[in-house]
Amino acid sequence: MGPREAPVTIVEFFDPACETCRAFYPIVKDLMRQYPADVRLVIRYAPFHRGADQVVKLLEAARKQDRFVPVLESLLDTQLSWADHGSPRLELALRAAAQAGLDLRRAQADMATPMMDAVIQQDLQDINALQVSKTPTFFVNGRPLPSFGAKQLADLVSQEVAKVKK
Repeated sequence: MGPREAPVTIVEFFDPACETCRAFYPIVKDLMRQYPADVRLVIRYAPFHRGADQVVKLLEAARKQDRFVPVLESLLDTQLSWADHGSPRLELALRAAAQAGLDLRRAQADMATPMMDAVIQQDLQDINALQVSKTPTFFVNGRPLPSFGAKQLADLVSQEVAKVKK
């Protein structure tokens, strides 16, 4: 999300069923609004919660329909209803995606393709290589947060933006 040529890239390892990811989404959006030409967000998937892999596939199907952001926001808005960690309810996630304008028939066909498994496998390999153990985990221009928190993320983004403005 954001301009492809932005000089500052936030990479977030994200689990759609993660409550902290949901809480950080508005913080990240605010940073992108604060630096509209300078910051972009790349979401990488860390489906640590049971059933989150299916919701990752749903998000990728939404990307294919150019509905990623509306579906993401709908899923985050309704997360408490579908992301019961003991028993996730994919049908409720699908309903939230449909309300955001996703063609469910097409999305479910896309979710079943080997490409979706490949996306998850690549992100899982990167999780292992980078030793990501929780979500959200942020990197800004390749730099990890010195410690976890909204202020730490904002400070690191501000530092990186300042570097490119010199």
